[in-house]
Amino acid sequence: MSTSLNRNALLLVALRLTAALSFASPNLPMTPNPLLTESTLPYHLPPFELIKDEHFAPAFAQGMAEDLRENEAIANNPEKPTFENTIVAMERAGQLLERTDRAFGILTGSLTNPTLLKLEADLSPKQAAHRDAIRLNPALFARVQALYNARDTLGLDAESKRVLWRYYKDFVRAGAQLSDPDKTKLKTLNSELAVLQTKFSQNVLKEVVDSAVLVDTRAELAGLTDAQIAAASAAAKTANHEGKLLVRLQNTTGQPSLDSLADRALRRKIMEASLARGSRGGEFDNREVVARIARLRAERAALLGYASHAAYQLDEQTAGSVDTVNQLLAQLAPPAVANARREAAAMQAIVDAEKGGFQIAAWDWDFYAEKVRKERYAFDESQLKPYFELRRVLVDGVFYAATKLYGITFKERTDLKGYSPDMFVFEVFNADGTPLGLFLGDYYARPNKRGGAWMNAYVPQSGLLGDKPVIANHLNIPKPPAGEPTLLTWDEVKTAFHEFGHALHGLFSDVKYPRFSGTSVPRDFVEFPSQVNEMWRDWPEVLSHYARHYQTGAPLPQELLNKVAAAAKFNQGYMTTELVAANVIDQAWHQLKADTVPGADGVVAFETAALQRAGLDFAPVPPRYRSTYFSHSFAGGYSAGYYSYFWSEVLDADTVEWFKTHGGLTRANGDRFRQLLLSRGGSQDAMQMFRDFTGGNPDIKPLLQRRGLDHPVAGAK
Repeated sequence: MSTSLNRNALLLVALRLTAALSFASPNLPMTPNPLLTESTLPYHLPPFELIKDEHFAPAFAQGMAEDLRENEAIANNPEKPTFENTIVAMERAGQLLERTDRAFGILTGSLTNPTLLKLEADLSPKQAAHRDAIRLNPALFARVQALYNARDTLGLDAESKRVLWRYYKDFVRAGAQLSDPDKTKLKTLNSELAVLQTKFSQNVLKEVVDSAVLVDTRAELAGLTDAQIAAASAAAKTANHEGKLLVRLQNTTGQPSLDSLADRALRRKIMEASLARGSRGGEFDNREVVARIARLRAERAALLGYASHAAYQLDEQTAGSVDTVNQLLAQLAPPAVANARREAAAMQAIVDAEKGGFQIAAWDWDFYAEKVRKERYAFDESQLKPYFELRRVLVDGVFYAATKLYGITFKERTDLKGYSPDMFVFEVFNADGTPLGLFLGDYYARPNKRGGAWMNAYVPQSGLLGDKPVIANHLNIPKPPAGEPTLLTWDEVKTAFHEFGHALHGLFSDVKYPRFSGTSVPRDFVEFPSQVNEMWRDWPEVLSHYARHYQTGAPLPQELLNKVAAAAKFNQGYMTTELVAANVIDQAWHQLKADTVPGADGVVAFETAALQRAGLDFAPVPPRYRSTYFSHSFAGGYSAGYYSYFWSEVLDADTVEWFKTHGGLTRANGDRFRQLLLSRGGSQDAMQMFRDFTGGNPDIKPLLQRRGLDHPVAGAK
């Protein structure tokens, strides 16, 4: 029996029992814990109506203890290691912990509260220690390694052989081959990183709320719609500022209100509040957290034998190397900034014609971009919104395209509930009427919901476990006042199609092993299918089906549609520049060696210098995220991987061209995409799946053409 595993097990169980006692509410009667047994709802949908805050700590304690016992039994099995008694056994282990962790992650991301935030902070180092107790156990790794070394003699099918390779690589990357002293050091690094990443994430959420801009009079909000002003009034009332108005911030640098607000001083105040988040001092300042995370990640990478954290991360990705990513960004930055400067010049011409007497600044960009759009294309975004009512976009657009392409159908299940009354649930069926899974939607923003948009697998598909998928999309669309329709911007429509592309990846998953389910693919491949799905947003047959006036039902006028098409590349200099800038920041931090990471006082200067070196120090276009609120990078997930959106867009643009040249929205094309790519999760090499579908290697030219970066910009400075 493994002494090290037993020692970790005893320590961790003790810690978890302490956590359970700490977070159970002594003044509340303990209700039966629904997390401890598999949900009896259709498709094992989590029973959100029954789950209480006090259920999580004991469920985590029991789940971790069970997972450790199960893995200890595998490690110390006296029988010779076999694929079934080792790899399959590990795939089956820890189901209570997985179920609890998924439900906890869903709620902390979308409906958090002080109790859950406190528990999240307490759990993060314990979860890191739990993972290390398994991945750094020598007896367990010895069994995996023995099977891996004999892999060609085991008679495994392709998916089983790949999951064996995946387990071996997971253990090695987790430090299984390190010496005992280095394993101890690695555990310390992982524990501190888990704490810091959780702290960063929570600080970002709190700063978004704390940085909201309070406005005294309705007149200052001139330019906003009545519904937007009513929402600002309601937000102020909720925050105990009765009689005032509150402009809430989103997590990105740019803010939705900046394209409409006529008051330049207020625009500046909002933009400066956004840019200052996490670096303005106070309780939620993230500068020290950023510097410490970067240093610890660099130390961990060196311990594992990598030149940098970026090198460690990219070893797992389809891009393959730091040099490849740097070349991609270097290819995009100069034409993007050149186009942005040209766009700024067009705006400056309007400012000068109006005798504004100022130079275009970051807080002016969206406002004057809309003026240029009106002047150049004779329309503005507000003309489109009445044609994009949320429910219609979803049912008659997003679902309609999926039905045409894949034959799947949707039936609303009002008998099933999410965690919020604003959510909806649809059952999804294959073309032959057989059940495929469930789809949930949570589309509205809330102060206790993290920013951005994402997909979650509430229940991942698995042939081994017999689970069908339960998949959800989460957006952050401002909720209108009661009785008002939810009208989307053109960009929000794009996001709805994008996130449903992720949902399709999860719903169509048809793999045996949970390790490969759905979006369990390289980080720089995961955005590829979702970006492909964006193409149906303006596909004529789809657009004409959902773009209807919310009051009259009249279709989007062809004249306006033509203007939208003509403006497709409008403002792409800005949008590409802000994204490349964020990518450069992400890579700059994560290509450092530990001894070159600046301290907290140098965080802002380091970021500024990185942008200057890349030629991206163009003040009117700040990065989409600054370091101190860059959750993709510093709360985990996309660290050294934010480039994935561009890399996936290279693959996506190529694939869109394939669809267009092969007939577009047809069942044959959809079935091919589903069969060769969407259904296979991580069970095959990602780039091989891409080549199998498109018939060739990716080419950057379609991406450059799409973003208007395929030729020099005339007159650019």
